[in-house]
Amino acid sequence: MGFFSRVGKLWKRNQTEKTAQEAPVPEQKRAGGEEKPPSTAATEASAAEDWQNKLLQSLQQAEPRLSVWLDRILQGVDTAGEELWSRLYFLLDSLQVPREEAQDFVEGFRKWLRDMDYDQVEEFRSELQYRLALALDLEDEEDERSRLFEKLSHGLSKTKEQLSRRVDQLLSRSDGFGEQFWEELEEILITADVGFKTTTTLVDSLQKRVREQNTTTAEGFKELFQEELAQMFPASPKRIKPIPPEIVLMLGVNGVGKTTTIAKLAHRARMQGYKPLIAAGDTFRAAAIEQLEIWAQRVGTGFYAKSSGADPAAVAYEALDKARQEDYDLVFIDTAGRLHTKTNLMEELKKIKRVLAKNHPGSPHRSILVVDATTGQNAISQTKLFRENVGLDEIVLTKLDGTAKGGVVLGISLELGLPITYIGLGEKMEDLRPFDGQSFARALLD
Repeated sequence: MGFFSRVGKLWKRNQTEKTAQEAPVPEQKRAGGEEKPPSTAATEASAAEDWQNKLLQSLQQAEPRLSVWLDRILQGVDTAGEELWSRLYFLLDSLQVPREEAQDFVEGFRKWLRDMDYDQVEEFRSELQYRLALALDLEDEEDERSRLFEKLSHGLSKTKEQLSRRVDQLLSRSDGFGEQFWEELEEILITADVGFKTTTTLVDSLQKRVREQNTTTAEGFKELFQEELAQMFPASPKRIKPIPPEIVLMLGVNGVGKTTTIAKLAHRARMQGYKPLIAAGDTFRAAAIEQLEIWAQRVGTGFYAKSSGADPAAVAYEALDKARQEDYDLVFIDTAGRLHTKTNLMEELKKIKRVLAKNHPGSPHRSILVVDATTGQNAISQTKLFRENVGLDEIVLTKLDGTAKGGVVLGISLELGLPITYIGLGEKMEDLRPFDGQSFARALLD
């Protein structure tokens, strides 16, 4: 259901309607099992109805944005507790979320708070809003787009320092767009790890547009620059939804953040209503299996593993069988990343793909490579290696917030023609976000 459809339904609710009739209600019995006197029960029921009516009125009068609604829900609540859970149930009920889904959402969030040892609202407010946006299908609405842009802009701060600030300095001291200007621009781009080939393509295209449009101002140049950057990113192809379960093969060398990326993708999927299973196909490292199991428990997904040293293809095969038997509709299969034995690794990955395709024709349906942005041009080399040997469908770029080499995003997109579907901007679950070329270009050059 779309955001404004939900808003309309909320606004149409009668203030006096008992919208939380299925939400947790005050206990009607004493500790010993005795029923409370009718007067006590009636007083508590009246108090519950009173706060519900006041909160509903506040939500109806609020600007129809998730962040504003959450402000109203959290008003006066400083810590996690029964008051918070009652208010969350009330919000979800007011938005006509099915009771079973609301319970799953609240219980999942309570478990996450316990695992993370969070208690104060200021510690988890942002994560709560992120989860609500996914669960209510509001991630594409203006409120969440604004939050993503702010996070993206902040995450690109080191790259902006290396690229955007130097471009601004170049523009401020240049009296035109002569040969010296373009040479210095090339140097800036290469220093930001855009790469020589991509830099040449970008500068040639910019020169042509500056001439054609007779651009003479710094503002005009930056506008063209932003447009050119945005056009460099290939869009993710439309895919036919496969016969369940959908199989996603996760690739990447050790140390790129593959384990946490799998957890974050599975978390997103679960919040969006899918039932994901994580399979520990990196059997080379016992620690990899243990870490992945911890993350699966933390995000509330299914998990399948065999012992350390087991055949990874067997893990994938049996995980697919488990998914079918237990009605999982999405399977993330982790794989090893010991690049120093790349010949053996690539043969192992090819075997996994053959076994999956035999057991479930058309699978794996997506092969995702996780790449560490801090490695700069090495990220492009790794991408080429995996693409040439086992094939790739998309890229997830991690640790973008920790590098001044964010220009590698451009190199991967232009040189390899692969869509970047998600970017990592931090440690939290909410810090893995869908990639959008226009937002990236604007955040980089603003």
